[in-house]
Amino acid sequence: MNLRSRREFLRLSSLLTAAGALPLLNAQNRAFAAEPDAPVRIGYLPITDATPLLVAHANKLFEAEGLQVEKPRLFRSWAQLAEAFLSGQVNVIHLLSPMTVWTRYGSQAKAKVVAWNHMSGSGLTVAPDVNDVKDLGGKTVAIPFWYSIHNVVLQQLLDKSNLKPVSHDKPAPDEVKLVVMAPSDMVPALANKTIAGYIVAEPFNALAEDLKVGKVLRFTGDVWKDHACCVVLMHERDLAERKDWTQKTVNAIVKAQAWIRDHRQETADLLSKDGPNKYTPHSKPTLSRVLVPDADFESRYEATGAIEHANWKTARIDFQPYPFASYTEELVRQLKNTHIEGNNSFLKMLDPAFVARDLVDDSFVKNAVAAVGGLKTFGLDESFTRTEQVVA
Repeated sequence: MNLRSRREFLRLSSLLTAAGALPLLNAQNRAFAAEPDAPVRIGYLPITDATPLLVAHANKLFEAEGLQVEKPRLFRSWAQLAEAFLSGQVNVIHLLSPMTVWTRYGSQAKAKVVAWNHMSGSGLTVAPDVNDVKDLGGKTVAIPFWYSIHNVVLQQLLDKSNLKPVSHDKPAPDEVKLVVMAPSDMVPALANKTIAGYIVAEPFNALAEDLKVGKVLRFTGDVWKDHACCVVLMHERDLAERKDWTQKTVNAIVKAQAWIRDHRQETADLLSKDGPNKYTPHSKPTLSRVLVPDADFESRYEATGAIEHANWKTARIDFQPYPFASYTEELVRQLKNTHIEGNNSFLKMLDPAFVARDLVDDSFVKNAVAAVGGLKTFGLDESFTRTEQVVA
């Protein structure tokens, strides 16, 4: 772990404890008291996970709902984003789904998941000479954070190949050293051979392909079918005291997701550094590789082994907002068996079914989905239940 990543991890570890979060939560209470009718204030990282929030802003969908909205604020790290959210500086964010578990039960922050941002949208990218997960033995792989679906999926892949995740230097041939690294640092680290691979959200996998410094060894959505990566997190106080505001905010996000599915190239254009709002530092070609894959996408990646479950028909990234309870339950079960640095003792006490009910409020998103034509608008069956498929 480089110095910057180590510093960010320690900072976030401090924030997401009951004691560390208390000053920020007190600041949040003061912010609510000073501005009870605050506008929509979005916080995001420049990754495709933020797409629905940014498209809703670009297409003025919040204003169409009668809401005031400020320009989304870009943050460079999860620690910065979490701190801004906990202190009340922003009130709508996308956050790694496992991190929401840590936020609510580690720091005891009153926050709720109200929707998903997207499905899949991540991959394990490796150096050109790595052709199998087994080849990572004795090497170092970067993850965006310990509490991430990326860490969970990576460890499933390592376990299948009889490799153990470790944090110490000089891993043995049957071990893989995991380091936390900012996504923007991963591509250069792979290029200079500091790491043998990384697992992260797009478009950093596509960027490695564009720069020809790495290749996608496996898509995460091919391990956990249609998994959530980032979810929409909001303050529980807004849900309780500003129900109409919350409903309209979720409406805008859901409408954005429906629009994205039919306007993928326009979405890539909006997100790019050449778009009118310059939401991200990424180029149109790199974002298009993710959002508008070539016609031979499936066959090409089947041939390389990056896709093993072609029958799943999993898109490189897809969008639907409903937070299936089965996913949250399975996520909690998986986290209990995942190597995670820092204080994670609270995980042992969590009941998966309880977390699915307590962490997530799906009432607003159900209303919003119904208003755009139901789940079929997102290519799903009209059922709010599903069975998780996790096959490494």
